Amino acid sequence: MMFIPTEIPEVIIIEPRVFEDSRGFFMETYQARKFTEAGIAPDFIQDNHSCSKQYTLRGLHYQIRHAQGKLVRVVVGEIFDAVVDIRRSSPTFGRWVGVWLSAQDKRQLWVPPGFAHGFYVVSEWADVLYKATDLYDQTAERCIRWDDPTIKVTWPIAPGKLPILSAKDLAGKSFTEAEMYA
Repeated sequence: MMFIPTEIPEVIIIEPRVFEDSRGFFMETYQARKFTEAGIAPDFIQDNHSCSKQYTLRGLHYQIRHAQGKLVRVVVGEIFDAVVDIRRSSPTFGRWVGVWLSAQDKRQLWVPPGFAHGFYVVSEWADVLYKATDLYDQTAERCIRWDDPTIKVTWPIAPGKLPILSAKDLAGKSFTEAEMYA
């Protein structure tokens, strides 16, 4: 596995070593020792699977209590994944990084606790799997607007297509109004 820091060093792209032959392929998606050696030592306690159709945008989500670290990968389709640092004490507070993930490239993204996370589906369909370091807590769930003018995530929105949003995402708070981490 290769561990590639992004412009926000704690957000890391993981490129697996893929073994392919006429039958298909094999790859490790997680190995505790290798992750620990790369400075990522999560205690995963929950796995999630999200299925979304093209033009769906989910996010920017986080939990203000029970902050979740997430190891995100795509097993069908392609997404643009966006991560925003919402830790007030961080030198990268308010900055975002975007990463393309697809079933074809098999890359994963480590989203540490303390970040808001979202993705936009560019393929006809996308199955997104992610491991989480804490349980889902509806009472702690928060959402920042996907189109917040302070953060200015450059989503690859298809021309002439509005993103498909949930009621929760439509009600997201602005970055300046949202609860943040210390």
